[in-house]
Amino acid sequence: MIRNFSLEYWIDDNWYVGRLKEIPGVFSQGETIEELEENIKDAYLMMMEDEAMKPNKDVKVKEIGVEV
Repeated sequence: MIRNFSLEYWIDDNWYVGRLKEIPGVFSQGETIEELEENIKDAYLMMMEDEAMKPNKDVKVKEIGVEV
C-alpha cells in the first residue's frame, strides 16, 4: 500500500532538509532532493516500526471535533 504525504523541505548549508507535514517528528536531510526523499522514507518506516513495538493494550481512541 502506498500512502502519500506532503514533504516540506528547504536548503540549509547546502543540505536539503525536510519533514513530513502530516507526521510530527519525522525529519531528515540529504545532499540532493532524491537523497532527502529516500532518507525521509527511511525515517518514517523506522518510526512506524518503533510505534508497532510499543505495547498498546491501554490505548483508547476517541474521535473529537475541533472548530476551526
